[in-house]
Amino acid sequence: MDKTVSVPGQPNKSTTVTLVESSSAPGGLELVSSYQTTRVGDPMDLVSLAAQVQKGNEFIKANACNKLTVIADQIRYLQEQARKVLEEARRDADLHHAACNIVKKPGNMYYLYQRESGQKYFSIISPQEWGPSCPHQFVGAYKLHHDMSWSSAEQVEKRDAEIAIMDKLLSQQTSLPSHTEPNFKGLCE
Repeated sequence: MDKTVSVPGQPNKSTTVTLVESSSAPGGLELVSSYQTTRVGDPMDLVSLAAQVQKGNEFIKANACNKLTVIADQIRYLQEQARKVLEEARRDADLHHAACNIVKKPGNMYYLYQRESGQKYFSIISPQEWGPSCPHQFVGAYKLHHDMSWSSAEQVEKRDAEIAIMDKLLSQQTSLPSHTEPNFKGLCE
């Protein structure tokens, strides 16, 4: 049985309250004491029931909005990560297409120079090794990694540290227990 009630303090809002069909003795048996169910308050008080339904609706809306906000933040984060990946891929492709008269080997540092004509080329000679007789404008130093990606000289130490951590994790992989539940050991200690 549905009843529509306007919520006090909010005259423009009305809420539909669905009440359980009442029978004092369903099937001929009294299941609950009518005195016990009515002495605290009238179960047919539609205004309080409507307010409770309205409050439930507000909490559901707030929870949904909070969860959607978290998802929106995650989407923004993933978009930023995708942008960085595309920038790095473009930079790596540009570096791989730079002129070079030597075979580039992963793990080595290469120095990018630019001629007056605009041509960029790699050399194994650093600007410090050239000294004041450096023939062309120095653009930057880059290390070629085993996955054929490049890191600028400023990022080499950070990238090497990350790779060392990953290598350590991979070498210890056989000793990791196979747990199906989350393990927070070490995070709280």
